Amino acid sequence: MSQTFSERLRQPGLIVAPGVYDLVSAKLADQAGFDALYMTGFGVVASHLGYPDAGLATYSDMVGRVRQIADQTATPLIADGDTGYGGLLNVDHTVRGYEAGGAQAIQLEDQEFPKKCGHTPSRRVIPLADAARKIKVAAQARSSGDFKIIARTDARTAHGLDEALRRGEAFLKAGADILFIESPESVEEMERIGRAFDVPLLANMVEGGRTPILARAELEALGYRIAIYPVAGLLAAAHALQSVYAHLKATGSTRDWAGGLSQFSDFVRMIGFERVWEFERANAESE
Repeated sequence: MSQTFSERLRQPGLIVAPGVYDLVSAKLADQAGFDALYMTGFGVVASHLGYPDAGLATYSDMVGRVRQIADQTATPLIADGDTGYGGLLNVDHTVRGYEAGGAQAIQLEDQEFPKKCGHTPSRRVIPLADAARKIKVAAQARSSGDFKIIARTDARTAHGLDEALRRGEAFLKAGADILFIESPESVEEMERIGRAFDVPLLANMVEGGRTPILARAELEALGYRIAIYPVAGLLAAAHALQSVYAHLKATGSTRDWAGGLSQFSDFVRMIGFERVWEFERANAESE
């Protein structure tokens, strides 16, 4: 790893982090040369469990995926920690587990349990004092200040932007390093968030979600330092799978499918077969 997330955060320019949800997406994103990867809770729950992102994944489900992704990639990993999976002791346990698992930042949110995806309806947040205590515990639980605490509030949708900004201020006082004001609904709201804080801000770019998708230069001009694209890869993969499966069902073959396929030889190398081949050659020669 050439540069940690903490080091990159001290440098200028927007950090663009694609959403990764399994080891194929993680390896491909890792090889693409991004500054950071974002382990998306939405994508992990969908791909690993086949469930909606509605509080159904456990700490064990998620920390296991953190370890797998961090172990097989070199790019700094930001990981979705949902609500911390319980009370204050759970938050302490979650932060310690994510940091030990190889993540370099954790995202924690102020929703009630069970939580819901931030771009879906009927989300509710816990009282501000309780949410701030969670962030304080998270900041105290980490073993290194280079492990970053991303504090997310979902208050905008149900309580308005003023309440979301108030919570952001409280989370900074509690020890958060990065603020994530979830689901602003216009460029004007994003601009107001940028004016309100002089700390690293995270923008959640969800295709089809509540927040406008902006270009890199636009996000930088608004004051954002990090942009995550949690579902771009997942949606692209799902679209391609639907297309090729529909063609296969209709024709009984993939021969005339109009979509693109990765070369099999490229994929087996990406997934690590070269080491298998080298191992087999080395052991065959020693016999």
